[in-house]
This record gives sequence, C-alpha cells and structure tokens, in this order.
Amino acid sequence: MQTAGDVLLGWARSADEKGVMRDYYVRQLWDAKGSVDLERMDAYELSRFGSLCAWTLAHAHARTGDRHAIAGYLGKGAGIDNALCEFAQAYADQNEVDYQLFLKTFDGAR
Repeated sequence: MQTAGDVLLGWARSADEKGVMRDYYVRQLWDAKGSVDLERMDAYELSRFGSLCAWTLAHAHARTGDRHAIAGYLGKGAGIDNALCEFAQAYADQNEVDYQLFLKTFDGAR
C-alpha cells in the first residue's frame, strides 16, 4: 500500500496514434510488487495470506485519517466487527450467485 503520494504523480500531453493531442494522467507507484502462487497454497497458508493482506490494507487506511477519531466513532464493542463480517458474508454469497449466473450464461453461449 502506498500511503503517500509520489513525486511522479502528474499528467503529460502527447499525440495519440492519429496525431491528436491528448492529456494523460501519469502515476508511477513504488516498485515494491510481489506475488504468490495461490494454487500451491493450502487452506492454512491462504488464511494467513488473507490475514496479512487485510492487516496491510487496514494499516494503510488507518494512516489516511485521524485514527483516534475513527476509533472513537467505532467504539469498543463488537458492533463493527459483526457488521463487517455480515457484509463480507453477503458479498461472498452474491459473488457465488453472480458466478453461477456467469457459468449458466457461458454454457448457454456455446
């Protein structure tokens, strides 16, 4: 996650393939990329990887605002935890419905 803007954020003007001048938004994120082979992960490794991704995302987002104000708003109870879990489950269920519809449509197109 990039929690601060970089010096290469900007725009450029250049001709396209037909010679028409166009404006382009330019952004170079820090080259700190990595990847994993998800097909080689077992359930435990995938769970740990998901937890690491979630922690990284939460950490980056926590740095984008007033973490004390956000924590005060969320409170100390399990309300936000439960709400996020319910949302994630509903989102996963909808993804499954969408995927099944995709498969049905894909099979019908053959």
